[in-house]
Amino acid sequence: MTDILQAITTLVNHPLPNLLDHYRSKSQNRINAVGDALEEYIKDIFANTIDETDLNRKTNKYNQVFSWQGRQNSPPDLIIRNGDAIEVKKIGAIGSQIALNSSFPKAKLFAKDPMISADCRKCEAWIEKDLVYAIGVTKDKKLNLLWLIYGDCYAASQEYYTRIKNTIATGISTIEDVQFSQTKELGRVNKVDPLEITHLRIRGMWGIKNPLDVYNYLNLYDSNSTFQVIAIMKETKYLSFSPESRNLLESYANSNYKLSIKLENINSPDNPEQVIPANIINYKIR
Repeated sequence: MTDILQAITTLVNHPLPNLLDHYRSKSQNRINAVGDALEEYIKDIFANTIDETDLNRKTNKYNQVFSWQGRQNSPPDLIIRNGDAIEVKKIGAIGSQIALNSSFPKAKLFAKDPMISADCRKCEAWIEKDLVYAIGVTKDKKLNLLWLIYGDCYAASQEYYTRIKNTIATGISTIEDVQFSQTKELGRVNKVDPLEITHLRIRGMWGIKNPLDVYNYLNLYDSNSTFQVIAIMKETKYLSFSPESRNLLESYANSNYKLSIKLENINSPDNPEQVIPANIINYKIR
């Protein structure tokens, strides 16, 4: 089974700042947008298929590695078979906030989440998954910075968000003389006009601060780098990976000045007065 440490090792061996040019040349014009290229790159570093030119072999490897490969408007984008879930986000500027649309930030991914499709729920036997936010900063068709952050280092526990969402939805539903119907969103109003042919969807549009702002006390970003990868995970998560994965990545860090692995304290998303020991993996090219 692959994991994020193996993916970072693959990435160090295959840094691809010129994402769109690379994937456009190898995809028979199938990939024309940098966002699509970013998603392909994330799949390739986890499946170790960056150098694979045969699309059939690549597809077969994807199917071996991932039990879920995403559906539009339904999180997550990927699930590693018997492993973690991955949500890919693209932003166009270093400091831009992250748009999450109708899905609130997640420390973990739960199979009972109503935003998850039935097919995703059944892709393998699972109840809860650790979630990686893969946030790519792309400019001029190039990948400048890639964050790989575990949700429990970034987002608060689910109840903080569901309480707000449920409070708003309940408040909306008490409005008089309006006909509501069941929905996964904040509300849906039916029969708005005299012909009763118009409906109104009331959606939440969630967003979260850029990791640069969230972890500004760690000074992780190097503005002089042309390509940088920053991964953040709890120490307990790092130690849960196989010794083979850890030893290989650590051997790269010991022999490559561009790669570092440090243990730092980060603020707890549930209580900023508390800190969490976290491993920070930083790779940069100048």
